[in-house]
Amino acid sequence: MAEVNTGDGGGHGKHDKKRAKKSSTRIDMTPMVDLAFLLLTFFVLTSTFSKSKVMEIPFPKDPKDHKLDQKVNNAITFLLTKDNKIFYYNGPFYPKNNKDGKTPTTVLKTDFSAKGLHELLLDRNKPTIDAIKKLEEKYKRKEIADTTYKRLALHEQGRSADPAKHIEAALTVLIKTDDKAVYKNVVDLIDEVKVCNIGIYAIVDMMPSEKDLIDAETK
Repeated sequence: MAEVNTGDGGGHGKHDKKRAKKSSTRIDMTPMVDLAFLLLTFFVLTSTFSKSKVMEIPFPKDPKDHKLDQKVNNAITFLLTKDNKIFYYNGPFYPKNNKDGKTPTTVLKTDFSAKGLHELLLDRNKPTIDAIKKLEEKYKRKEIADTTYKRLALHEQGRSADPAKHIEAALTVLIKTDDKAVYKNVVDLIDEVKVCNIGIYAIVDMMPSEKDLIDAETK
C-alpha cells in the first residue's frame, strides 16, 4: 500500500503567498515481497530437477545349457580392441577346422568416422530405418497417434523374421571387447547403435577364437 502525506502549503495570512503543496510518498513493499516468495515457492515445487544420466545396457539371459549355441538371424558382431580399432563380421562365427565344414570367418575393419561405423550401421539397418520413416510421415500427417507411432517404431526395431512374407528380422548388434579396449569406445558404439534406430543390441563375452583372430590382425 502507498501513503501520501500532504501539508497545508501556507497562505493563511492576508499577505502570505500561497505555496505549492508538497507531498511525500511511502510505498509499502510487503505485498510485493510476499508475492515474490510465493512465486519462488511455486517454481521450486513444480520444477523438475536434473536427473543423472544412466545408460541402459541390455545383457542376454544366461542360458541354462551353456553348451547350447543359439543362432541369431541378421546379426553383426563388433570386436573392440586397443588403439580404438574396430573389427566386425556378419552372421555366425566359424573358427578354423569347424565341424560344419564352413568357411572360416574373416573380420573386416572400420572406425568411428561418419564414413565408417555410422555409414555401415545405416546401410545394414536400412529396412528398419525406411519403415520408421514411413511411420513418421503418417504421424506428421496425423494419420496415427503419438502412442501408436512409438509402439509401431519399437515393433520395427525388434521385428522377427517371417519367411512366408519375405520379411527379414531386425538387425541385431553384438558388442565384444578384449582386455585392451577402452570403455569410451563401447559407449560411442552404443550411441551409434541408438542413432541408427537399432533396437536389439547386447554386450557379450569375446570367444578365444575371436580374440586370436583380432590379435593376428593387430600384430
